[in-house]
Amino acid sequence: MDDDLSLVVVADARERMEKAVSHTQTDFGGVRTGRATSGLVEHMRVDIYGAEVELRQVAGLSVPEARMLVISPYDKSTLASIEKAIQASDLGITPSNDGAVIRLAFPPLTEERRKELVKVVRHKAEEGRVAIRNLRRAARHELEALERDGDLSSDDLERVERDLEKLTQEMVAAIDKLLAHKEQELLEI
Repeated sequence: MDDDLSLVVVADARERMEKAVSHTQTDFGGVRTGRATSGLVEHMRVDIYGAEVELRQVAGLSVPEARMLVISPYDKSTLASIEKAIQASDLGITPSNDGAVIRLAFPPLTEERRKELVKVVRHKAEEGRVAIRNLRRAARHELEALERDGDLSSDDLERVERDLEKLTQEMVAAIDKLLAHKEQELLEI
């Protein structure tokens, strides 16, 4: 019985840590590299018909060439709202609207801008690591509470905490791997 409770705590921690890694990966997708990707704008909030919705829900996104992103609204009357949202975003790109689609031309990044983006990505990675450590701390508190309640022996607690530490190191390593890949992508010319 006591082993089951500790397994539930560790399984819950694993699930939450995987979500933290996934969230960090999504954050990385929003940082622009030298090439166009739909991930830069698909989660952008657009005010349409008085409601805020994600861009991917109101428009098709395509990348016809490496430095061009084309946004094709499903309803042409939403073009102005989409264009306004892009201009208000931190992309730093002026959209070109031809009445049917919006084109975003991505200029090559300067070396200085690349270095700034690497700092941004490192900060996002650190936020992900901190989230994982906080989840580890919360799981430890739960395990210690189980020990206090007599549901877990001190030997079992030590064993489960070692497993939890190993899990934490795996998840931090996953974030570090994502970070290394994104840094390489940003610094590639």
